[in-house]
Amino acid sequence: MKYSNNGVTLAVQVVTRAKRNELAEILHDGTVKIRLVAPPVEGKANQNLMKFLADLLDVPVSKIEIIRGDKSRKKLVVIRDIDSNTVDMKIHENLNSRE
Repeated sequence: MKYSNNGVTLAVQVVTRAKRNELAEILHDGTVKIRLVAPPVEGKANQNLMKFLADLLDVPVSKIEIIRGDKSRKKLVVIRDIDSNTVDMKIHENLNSRE
């Protein structure tokens, strides 16, 4: 996760066609693994990902953009108008609440 003037950049690995939308884990390289119910068809998984992140981070969907990996499982997402500490805290809170 990196912070710049454009917002927080987050590396994401998506697993589609899951039983439910959920934050799965943080991989050894810092990539956030997310499971999504949507199939990787016609941008449905990307829309599902942005909605999931918006809900998780409590930001509008309009503040989230996929800047790399639009058609890949590995994506680079930027979240605007939020700081990296808040993103980190909300991700870890979500992971810890399931333990």
